[in-house]
Amino acid sequence: MNKKKVSKSKSDINVSNKIPRKRIFIIFIFIFLCIIGLLGRIGYLQFVDGEYLQTLAKSQQTLTETLSAKRGTIYDSKGKTLAISYETDKIYINPSSIKQDSEKEIVAQGLASILEIDSSELLTKLNESSKRFLVASNVEKETVTKLNEWKDNLKFSTGISIESSTSRYYPCNTLASTVLGFVGTDNQGLYGIEYSWNSFLSGTVGKSVSLKDASQSEIVNSQQTYIAAENGYDLTLTIDSNIQSIVEEHLAEAVEEYKCESGMTIAMDPSTGKILAMADYPNYNCNDPDTPNSRLLQVWDTLSSEDKNDSLYKMWALKPVTNTYEPGSVFKIITSAIALEENIIDTDTVEFNCTGSYLVPGESTPIKCHKYPNFHGPETLTQALENSCNPAFVELGIRIGAKLSYKYYEAFGFFDKTGISLSGEPSNGGIFYDINKINDHELGTMSFGQRFTITPLQMITAVSAIANDGVLLQPQIVESMTNTDTGEVVEFQTKEVCQVVSKETADKVASMMESVVVNGTGRKVVDDIEGMENYSVGGKTGTSEPIYASKDDGYVASFLAISPVENTKIVLLVILDNPGEGINHNGGQIAAPTAGKMLAEILPYMGVETGKQNNETNSNTLTEKDLY
Repeated sequence: MNKKKVSKSKSDINVSNKIPRKRIFIIFIFIFLCIIGLLGRIGYLQFVDGEYLQTLAKSQQTLTETLSAKRGTIYDSKGKTLAISYETDKIYINPSSIKQDSEKEIVAQGLASILEIDSSELLTKLNESSKRFLVASNVEKETVTKLNEWKDNLKFSTGISIESSTSRYYPCNTLASTVLGFVGTDNQGLYGIEYSWNSFLSGTVGKSVSLKDASQSEIVNSQQTYIAAENGYDLTLTIDSNIQSIVEEHLAEAVEEYKCESGMTIAMDPSTGKILAMADYPNYNCNDPDTPNSRLLQVWDTLSSEDKNDSLYKMWALKPVTNTYEPGSVFKIITSAIALEENIIDTDTVEFNCTGSYLVPGESTPIKCHKYPNFHGPETLTQALENSCNPAFVELGIRIGAKLSYKYYEAFGFFDKTGISLSGEPSNGGIFYDINKINDHELGTMSFGQRFTITPLQMITAVSAIANDGVLLQPQIVESMTNTDTGEVVEFQTKEVCQVVSKETADKVASMMESVVVNGTGRKVVDDIEGMENYSVGGKTGTSEPIYASKDDGYVASFLAISPVENTKIVLLVILDNPGEGINHNGGQIAAPTAGKMLAEILPYMGVETGKQNNETNSNTLTEKDLY
């Protein structure tokens, strides 16, 4: 059988192995476009997103830790510690660093056991959150050591990080609590000195930046950037904790004894403007500010959530600075000073005749004396102040006139903030009638301290000007501050505002205030109080009554004292708000003896020399009812 050879032509072979040019061109175009696209993407990442990606890479590769600044210590004027910080730690956790659900359960249970927190709540947060969050603050070093030992025994990343921090402690608990205030969980001041001076106390945080590995742990011997924290300034207050303690003790006793709603006291050195003590009662514990005080606790369970919050805000407020009140007859000191400075009257000429009431021309309702239907009869200015006679001062206020009165009200600082370095003062000072609309009846009531409001701090600052030879000073609460890093001390000097009245006028008013204590309504500041009989004391009682539409507000009983009368070392204002039903609400009966008890301890402590007073009595016979 013959075999035939089968051969393929050259053209057939070429056709089967050849790729069409068109296809090659398409492939080439595709590859070219891919290269262009790749180059474009690289260019975009390099030049458009480059900065962002670089930042993102750094954030993933670096470990940044905040270095807390130590908050400054607060001292009283004698160096006693009132607020101090100590080192603690904060525990954070990053859920995204924990890969397995089983690992999250282990972490939640372990942390809960060590930190004594709820494990189920922590596990829920770990499952629901992807961002780093705070687990616990104010963690003691012993607990941190236990936590680190537990972490070292685990074979996976816990996402737990520990940051050093500081916590605040108030050694005296409730002492000067409304003055000091407190800090929040972020160690930032919320009330009082802590808030008003926060920028100086808090300092500036630092930071440490280093490389980290995939488990979020620091790479040993890696390059590190370190910016040291700047610690806060230490503050020394003008407050004397011994005087503060005396004031708080007797204020609390008075509020409880007379069943008052609350009480306030301020003590000031008139020659410097320094606040020696400033107290509220009821107060609170700075170490536990969210716990209601004993008064608030009585009604706490009956309050709504909103009312509870409002009540806490009121409890924390420094009321002698933030709250306004009607000063009552204490304001007669100011009216007397204006009249004497303007030579409208002198101290010992009979100018008034109290018949028990005074009818302002054009009015139908007379303004009554507290002695009504009895009366004081003929009076000098000194006797009118001793007797706290409203009709006499209504007449005097009308004689002074609105224009002159308002000129001195402004000079005494009633129309503006005092300038004390504490927050919360009313922006426009006191609340007065419009000078263009005031009538004689309103002018008369203002002369004895009613139907307008000022702050207790404004009242004592104004009277301190009289005790300081007529010179008004800015009240001062911080004596100095110290840079704890450099040791530099900044001392704050006395700031003179203006000469309100002459020294001659100031001396006359101070002498009349002494007569109020010796012969008039202020006798209980020394009567029956052991040790007070030999001190030179001047004063003025005050009792402001609520307007008819606000009778539930109750009466405000007050007393303002200066001692000694010459070269005064202390001015003391005591205010008792809304005495209980059946309690004598007159300032001479409850506020004056409270002030006397305070002074009986404060004056010897301050080293004030005794000065026997003139015990002559006024020709007018005074009864207990006169002590108004």
